Amino acid sequence: MIEEAPVAVPPVGDHAAADRLEVLAVPGLPEFAEGQDLAAAIAEGAPWLRDGDVVVVTSKVVSKVEGRIVDVPADPAGREAARRELVFAEARRVVASFRSSLITQNRLGIVQAASGVDNSNIALDKIALLPEDPDGSAARLRAALHELSGVTVGVVITDTMGRAWRVGQTDAAIGSAGIGVLHRYHGGVDSYGNELSVTAVAVADEIAAAADLVKGKLGAMPVAVVRGLAAQDDGSTAADLLRPVEEDLFRLGTDEAVAQGRREAVLLRRSIREFDDRPVDPAVVRRAIGIALTAPAPHHTRPVRFVWLRDRRRRDTLLEAMREKWVRDLLADGRDEAWARRRTRRGDLLFRAPELVLPFMVPDGAHDYPDERRSAAEHTMFTVAGGAAVQGLLVALAAEDVGSCWVSSTMFCADLVREELDLPADWHPLGAVAVGHPVAGPQPPREPRDPASGLVEL
Repeated sequence: MIEEAPVAVPPVGDHAAADRLEVLAVPGLPEFAEGQDLAAAIAEGAPWLRDGDVVVVTSKVVSKVEGRIVDVPADPAGREAARRELVFAEARRVVASFRSSLITQNRLGIVQAASGVDNSNIALDKIALLPEDPDGSAARLRAALHELSGVTVGVVITDTMGRAWRVGQTDAAIGSAGIGVLHRYHGGVDSYGNELSVTAVAVADEIAAAADLVKGKLGAMPVAVVRGLAAQDDGSTAADLLRPVEEDLFRLGTDEAVAQGRREAVLLRRSIREFDDRPVDPAVVRRAIGIALTAPAPHHTRPVRFVWLRDRRRRDTLLEAMREKWVRDLLADGRDEAWARRRTRRGDLLFRAPELVLPFMVPDGAHDYPDERRSAAEHTMFTVAGGAAVQGLLVALAAEDVGSCWVSSTMFCADLVREELDLPADWHPLGAVAVGHPVAGPQPPREPRDPASGLVEL
């Protein structure tokens, strides 16, 4: 037997240091203030910088020299109130909240506590905001160090962050220049021959965390140098470490996700007319009908019934009879048969749908009145209750990524529907609901309409 030659796998370099890694403090730096030359201070404090070093700078220092320090009241209550205002001002959205703590996505796109607003290692009447453009700050600092010292270094600007699923904080990169922030192993193999398909190491974050072991929090050591990495400049920046929202499996905290789901539940519903071939889980249909039956009803009654036509032969027989009834009505209106047949093709949706549910209004418990006015109002009231149940069904299906389309056709041939399905005379059809998985997949919630288009305020 001839053995096939193994498929050649392109070599992928390791992100680890070739020999050893050094993390060096830069001592003796001043207390920085707005307008101060950060590059000059680092060049003076670290005349030993070499090509290939990575200079790691705490973002607080960058914020100070770039004027991102805000004056606030010095008293604790006033300072805290000002801090919370700044947190919301710097936030795009609140991701999660717990007691007084807020996790936000800030204007840089970074998800972290309190939008990066910080009141540590700073005077009691001041609060620090993150730099306006940390990647730009890193690039400018790198260029200035090259001009002053003649060395080509990488720069990482850091901030302290908590981590999902882990206790404690660590420093991470929020700005970067001159290094590859990610080392991807896709296409390589490990020492056992396993293909590495998804591994990507956040090198910039690892550099930030390593440097923090030298910088610390209490020793006034805001700058460190990491030496020994072969960090190639591939043009990437710390912004490339931000996970896109559409790829984030945990984009909201539990309470926020529940609240958003409540707000958007009705907006998920839309009329779906094209379904794929996947069967709909019967449990989903039953669950949605159970939810629909909780709709408000008059006089503590249960005025809605749902007929789920699971027998395909019986469904087709009903729909064919309804189609012929529709054609006869159109011919009676003076339309020619060709036109009538084209018009009735709108009902093909009900034939194609994987499932079909027929809602009915049943006036069990309706009050009897001797006059037509109140009797008509009672009938309308029960019909409105049926409509609320239908909407509940459509929304419940949409919440489970199942599409639906409400079609009014059964209302125009009520006697025929009751006869074909052998239903009581007081069951009033409320249309038909086609159910299935949308061909286009789950759809995002729609935008609500302008209230002015249908709202009258008196």
